[in-house]
Amino acid sequence: GPYDLHDLDNLCRAAELHNLGTMIKVDFANNQYIAQRAIGSGFQSVLFSDCHSVEHVKECIRIARPDTPEDGGYYGVATRRNSYMGYGGNQAYVESLRDTVIAFMIEKKGAVDNLEEILELNGVDMIQWGGSDYSMNVGKAGQRSSPEMKAVEKYVFETAIKMGVPARAEIGSPDQARYFLDMGVRHFSIGTDIAILYQWLKENGAEMRKVLDGK
Repeated sequence: GPYDLHDLDNLCRAAELHNLGTMIKVDFANNQYIAQRAIGSGFQSVLFSDCHSVEHVKECIRIARPDTPEDGGYYGVATRRNSYMGYGGNQAYVESLRDTVIAFMIEKKGAVDNLEEILELNGVDMIQWGGSDYSMNVGKAGQRSSPEMKAVEKYVFETAIKMGVPARAEIGSPDQARYFLDMGVRHFSIGTDIAILYQWLKENGAEMRKVLDGK
């Protein structure tokens, strides 16, 4: 959904009150600005999307890593919420940036073709399979559940697990987790805000209509 910079701060405040971790998924366009502002707001993880190549992934890692000689990142000193009223720049600030979990959507042919090279990169903490995007990218839009696409999906998860990189699966309900659990997957993204709202309104709206109609 849409958000502004104030929302980023407020989302992190709300999550911290309930001891919840936070991850933001950023689009490829303008991802450096959004990712760094989100980290500054207190997000503990960034999920980068639409990477077509190893170089794209390397660039995203630099975005979220501190601007030091040893890290080679782009994130410098900034007065943000994560610096706790200071200007940042001390060693604790640098370490907090290093602790940011960097995740990547594997959803383009170039990423799948170079998957092992991507998984070997220092800074790739987690991957997530994007079947809908991938099927569109290879000219098979809407076919994410076809045998061909499921074979690619299986390859992505098994390769990540084999190479010791946590993989996350997108599911719509807990029942759908069983298939991935059997594969060794332990991280899940369940639903999206729009889908959750739509399903709730659809089911309860239909039931309310029956009540109002005396059925």
